Formats: sequence, C-alpha cells, structure tokens
Amino acid sequence: MKYRKLGHSGLMISELTLGTVPFGGKAGFEKTGNVDAKQARRFLDIALEHGVNAVDTADLYSHGGAEEVLSDALTVHRDKLILTSKARSPMSDDPNDSGASRFHLIKSCENSLRRLKTDHIDLYQIHNWDGVTSPEETLRALEDLVKSGKIRYFGTSNYTAWQMMKTLGCAEVNQLMKPVSQQIYYTPESREAEYELLPMAIDQNIGTLIWGPMGEGLLTGTVRRGQKTPATSRQGNGWPEPYVHDMEHAWDVIDVLSAVAEEANATTAQVCLAWLLTRPGISSLIIGSRTEAHLQEDLAAASLTLCPAQLARIEQATRPAPQYPYWHRFTSGMDRIDPAEQPFLDEYRQTLDNRTDLDQK
Repeated sequence: MKYRKLGHSGLMISELTLGTVPFGGKAGFEKTGNVDAKQARRFLDIALEHGVNAVDTADLYSHGGAEEVLSDALTVHRDKLILTSKARSPMSDDPNDSGASRFHLIKSCENSLRRLKTDHIDLYQIHNWDGVTSPEETLRALEDLVKSGKIRYFGTSNYTAWQMMKTLGCAEVNQLMKPVSQQIYYTPESREAEYELLPMAIDQNIGTLIWGPMGEGLLTGTVRRGQKTPATSRQGNGWPEPYVHDMEHAWDVIDVLSAVAEEANATTAQVCLAWLLTRPGISSLIIGSRTEAHLQEDLAAASLTLCPAQLARIEQATRPAPQYPYWHRFTSGMDRIDPAEQPFLDEYRQTLDNRTDLDQK
C-alpha cells in the first residue's frame, strides 16, 4: 500500500480507503449490502493488515446505521485510522434538519460523534452543495468545529468546480480555513470530472477521494453484454446508481477492462482500480465491499501494475469527447496551456488529431 498527501494538509492517506455504504443495510440502503458489526470488525482488520489507514462513512448511510455499525469496529483501531464522515443530507422532515447551515452542521457532527462513539472526526465533508446557505456560514461553522476539537479537517463532496471555487474564494477573502479535499464520482466509464473538477483540484492543491470507483458494481465484471446481471449484485437488484447515459459505451468499457484483466491475470475490478490509481490528481479510492472475498479482491488492486500499453488501451477506449472550450484550444493553436489541465488535454488532443487524419484521407 502506498500513501499520498491529502491536498494542502499534512495528512498522508492510503491509496485505498475502506467505504461503509454497505454497513447497516436499512433506511433505503438495503440493496447496497447489510454488513453487520461483526463483519465490519473483520473488514477493518483486513483493511489495516493491507495498509489501509482511512475509513469513510456518512450520516446518510442507512440513516446513521452505518456509523453505528462502524463504531463497534473502531473501538480497537481508532487511533490507527483517518476517520471521515459527511453531513448535509436531509435527516428528517424538519426543514432545518438538512443543509450546510451552522444549525444543521453542528447538530449533525455531534450526532455522528455520538453514533461513532468517538470524540473527533478527522475529515468532515459537506455531502453536497447547499444552494440556500451562504458559503461563509458553512465555513465559519466548520472552522468552529475544528477549533472545538470535534473535527480536524474538512472537505466537500459532489460539488461542481465553480461551487468549490466559490467556497475557496470565500475562505480566502474572509481569512477562513479552506477545505482540504473533495469527494467525487470518477470511473473509466464516467470521466466527466476531468473537464473541471480534477484540474481545479490539481491547481488549488485539493485532495481528491473517489467514491464508487467501480461504478457501484457496474465495472466489476458482473455486468456483461448480452448476459443477465445477477440479482445478488447491486446492479442486478434495482439500485438506482450510477446514471449511465450510453449503455453501449459502458459495455465497451467493460469489455476492455475484462480483456486487460485476462492478460494481467487479474479481475475486472482490480484492473479498474489499478487504472484509476494512475490518473492525475487522485488521492484515494473508496472501496465499499459487501463480502470479505470482494474486499480481499479489491485490496489486491493496490499491488497490481499495468503496463503502459494496457494503461493507454484503457484510456483510449474510455476517453470522453473533447468539450468546448478544450477542443477550441487545439483548433486555434493556443499555447501556454495550464499545467493543471495539461495531462487531460494531451489525451483529448489525440481524439482531434485522429479525426483530422481521417478527414484528410
């Protein structure tokens, strides 16, 4: 297991983080798994044995149930782990029991601490953008939580790049603490984060945690073209995520990942994770397993090295179409490309170059 610096903080986080979406299995999360306290302790033991030093949860998962299940596993290993949780989601019908207001965040943090049976959360993340509460109110509440010792650092989750920049700008103008990380969705099938979110994070020195790196089961090898997806899997039991705009493209991506897996004597899931670990700006991938066998399989991806040809093959097969203004930088011959977007633009340029070659023929 390797460790990477988390944004502009001094934290070193393992390349893989243990996720807890399958913990609890209630309150709308039944289809994600039902890992109980005994299994959770075993999962945490295995993860630590492999060098994982971070575990991610949220008050939303099983409506607090995931935090409660995790708390029993934490009793022995708390000091060895970077504990991350999230808040902002509606937790009841009360209109104030939602959002990133001071009222809701402090209340939610205290509730999470009680469920987790700990005195602090190492990384506290705003689970989604709140379009009603001002960023200044949210930042001041988070800074107060840091000063009170209830959290150590804070980050965001599922923000757009402009929302994160608005938050960072507000922090700078008001001389407030800044978020150290973002948690976003990013997979070989869904690379939209490359357009804005990843370049923004690289430029602003923001760490990036990836949730659902295997597409919540989409890219594990259980979903295959022309085959019925097993009902025992998340993608076969009606779980609504992820959104897939083009299933033909998704099947093409799965085919390539599976072909490379056969060449590398690995599994499709392992190849998916190993490829993501080579991408620019990634701090850690969050793996949420339903079984011990799946956890062991996913953890082995940290030691899988794909050759340059295999990495390039996956990149080419999964590359998103260059969007404006990126394609315009190429067609207009712009120089002085920003280093934060350079690695992504270098790949997109190949698509335009190939198209130009075909047009000339």
